[in-house]
Amino acid sequence: MKAILCKAYGPIDSLALEDVAEPEATGSKIVIKAHAIGVNYPDGLLVQGLYQAKPDLPFVPGMEMAGVVESVGPDTRRLTPGMRVIATAGTGAFAEKGLYAEAQCIPLPDAIDDADACALMCGFGTSHHALKQRGQLKPGETLIVAGAAGATGLAAVQIGKAMGATVIAIASTEEKRKAAGDAGADHVVGYDNLKDTLRELAGGQGVDVVFDPVGGDTFDTLVRTMARNGRYLVVGFAAGRIPQLPVNLALVKEFSLVGVFWGAFTQHEPAVYAENVRELFNWYIDGKVKPLISGRHPLSDAPKVLTQLMERGVSGKIVLEP
Repeated sequence: MKAILCKAYGPIDSLALEDVAEPEATGSKIVIKAHAIGVNYPDGLLVQGLYQAKPDLPFVPGMEMAGVVESVGPDTRRLTPGMRVIATAGTGAFAEKGLYAEAQCIPLPDAIDDADACALMCGFGTSHHALKQRGQLKPGETLIVAGAAGATGLAAVQIGKAMGATVIAIASTEEKRKAAGDAGADHVVGYDNLKDTLRELAGGQGVDVVFDPVGGDTFDTLVRTMARNGRYLVVGFAAGRIPQLPVNLALVKEFSLVGVFWGAFTQHEPAVYAENVRELFNWYIDGKVKPLISGRHPLSDAPKVLTQLMERGVSGKIVLEP
């Protein structure tokens, strides 16, 4: 079968589409024939050696695979061949077929499209966990979403509205601002004159929750908009610079800086994670959330689309379709 291989940590364009051995289902593992594969920002960090984890080389990148169960090991309990599933793991998805532990796979309702299912995992999953468990967003509160046209940003806009917040979305271009507005944001702004714009929108009371996957100069501005008892969610650093917090601001304003790491959450709190997935699936079926799939590409395009994603040139979710 064909798969994208990372043979050495380095430039994304060094990834290669190669023939690899077919996976075999043993024990409680299953083989999935891929219909859609999610492309995520952490995938780009991982292959460059810039992520928290460093898999043994060579490895197949990719965190999400939606498809059909092709075969199952003798110790499987829930899944059978022919079932539609979505699987998540740190690696292994950029391939025509994937090998996963049964516990890493979730059956897919017929109402959920394969590409949308990929988006509902890492992208929507991160934003959901951020706003629900880490930010404890409440109805009527004000939420700022930076990088609002990215996969997690658009998810945060939709989830924030589903949770009853007033959402202020920040995006860098007219096209991206339109995507954020279409996702349901109450206010959509650019990065120019951001401090003054947010002061006008948020008023004197400040902002209750900030969802920030950008970092850099954006952090320096947004951290000064916090309301008392506000929660600043650190999601990532797409701008490239990891900012530093003047801790006197936290003291004077009495707000909290809260880290968000979806991968660790799924491992340490599997029952809560499972409940989150059920809620997201129900919201999708009820029409409260709907991922923006901005591109569908063949597996061979993985290096190209991953580069576009890392350069912040993508709105919504990109998927590969073998």
